[in-house]
Amino acid sequence: MRKEKILKQKFKKWIRDIKTHQFAIFISIIMFSIASVLNIFAGRYATRIGSAVADDLILDIFPPINLNFIFIWGMILIIAVVIVYVFLFRINKFHLYLSHFSLLMLARSFAMCLTHLKTPADAIVVNWPSFLNIIAFQNDLFFSGHVAFSFIGFLLFKDSKIKWFFLISSIIMAMTVLLMHVHYSIDVFSAYFITFGTYLLGERIFRKIYSN
Repeated sequence: MRKEKILKQKFKKWIRDIKTHQFAIFISIIMFSIASVLNIFAGRYATRIGSAVADDLILDIFPPINLNFIFIWGMILIIAVVIVYVFLFRINKFHLYLSHFSLLMLARSFAMCLTHLKTPADAIVVNWPSFLNIIAFQNDLFFSGHVAFSFIGFLLFKDSKIKWFFLISSIIMAMTVLLMHVHYSIDVFSAYFITFGTYLLGERIFRKIYSN
């Protein structure tokens, strides 16, 4: 009986938090929708325009290894953990986290359009599930989304132990994309710095916007 009462109280607080921030949530969803559309256009542009294959010191050291399962389902797991964690424990900051994610996506979309490198010739072919075909791009190299979208979790949840899950995940994703030769090393290393930059920018912008 006591557990049921506690659950009811938590659920009421959950609903109250959503209502309190409903306008901010609406704005963040609009921002995410725009970022998603631009990401698709940028990905298609990168797929079409990629024209040159570059040498890479790190990729030359080892042959490509097929890690399709980790590449696809590992990333899906990371995104699922973010969604579940936020909805269960941080719903009052959902709008802030989604805005950060959208800003990072916008930054990556812009960067993809500026770099016209082609995926390394010996890269492992990614066998995307059919339901993910809409984001199955080629040459969307700079900067690594697998690393960036894992590392942003470490930065956003820095006050929680779950941050270590995202930090370790970003390292695993970095090793995965390099071992598969689907990214150049500069795509991976720069992802950490650019993600940190967008995080700092987002902290200044979004907290000021939503606090008002």
